[in-house]
Amino acid sequence: MIITPTPKERGFYMPAEWEQHEATWLSYPHNEDSWPGKIETIFPSYHLFIKTLTEVETVHINVQDQAMEDHVRQALKEAGAFMVNVEFHQFPTNDAWCRDHGPAFLLNSKTPGLRALVNWNHNAWGGKYPFELDTQIPAHIAKKLGITMFEPHIVMEGGSIDVNGNGDLLTTESCLLNPNRNPSLSKEHIEEHLRAYYGVDNIIWLGDGIAGDDTDGHVDDLSRFVDTDVIVTAVEEDRNDENYAPLQANLKLLKNCRLANGKQPTIVELPMPSIVEWEGQRLPASYANFYICNGLVIFPTYKCDNDTRAAYILEECFPTREVVGIDSTDIIWGLGSFHCLSQQMPA
Repeated sequence: MIITPTPKERGFYMPAEWEQHEATWLSYPHNEDSWPGKIETIFPSYHLFIKTLTEVETVHINVQDQAMEDHVRQALKEAGAFMVNVEFHQFPTNDAWCRDHGPAFLLNSKTPGLRALVNWNHNAWGGKYPFELDTQIPAHIAKKLGITMFEPHIVMEGGSIDVNGNGDLLTTESCLLNPNRNPSLSKEHIEEHLRAYYGVDNIIWLGDGIAGDDTDGHVDDLSRFVDTDVIVTAVEEDRNDENYAPLQANLKLLKNCRLANGKQPTIVELPMPSIVEWEGQRLPASYANFYICNGLVIFPTYKCDNDTRAAYILEECFPTREVVGIDSTDIIWGLGSFHCLSQQMPA
């Protein structure tokens, strides 16, 4: 359902991730089913992620209850986090993937300082997992912050889109057109919602996602805006790898696309890491799942040679930011990494 006047018509838009943040929102991991047999192994890297964030901005953390808050507070102190920049909220969740169940924050081009959020429906990537608590998170946050909340009443996940804050949005057909999301909506209707609620003009559609991705092809594992007219995109160099063909197809689509301003974007190729597996399962390891915060870019590493290559490429893409690699070889067993775990709140 598209309200009128639309958020876009009112001046609202989703800014690029590299624009100044007031804070980052997280939902603390607790669901052992997401990291079966090894959830305890993720916390050193996860706590380092939070510690790094607290050095540059406020971090809001959703926890289940007071007991979890007390436990996490102590763990973060021991990890060296800058606790004055940590705020806890007892907003229970099913899982940790705040990129997808958290809100999409909007700014207003007509009224500086005016902020709103979009509460998309969340159905756990097509009904794959429980989501009755996760889907309530945007409403909790809107009430806490006292800001306007728009409700389109269609399924959308934060990791399924990426924006440049200049009228353009990246997404994939394999996710947004999957019948397990919005089976009654056509591609054109979905585009109408994207334009109305993200405040964009131009939508760039890619194809399939990477192997092991249970989201049906989130774009934040594939291609990301790193500037208004620059897109970094994952490529697999091994022709025998199952990711080679879909990533080459996406690369071709990007090379032939145009931005809202009529320009052809500059495309930067980002290598894929070596195959990461656990218990015989291929995991969706990708360097594209980086998170841009104030002054930093935090990207996942996988204990392989391409970690260094990826760091160099990202440093060239973000010359004014420090690029920080944090090991994600255990976190990726949950089928996501740092971008999937976080949601930016613009200043």
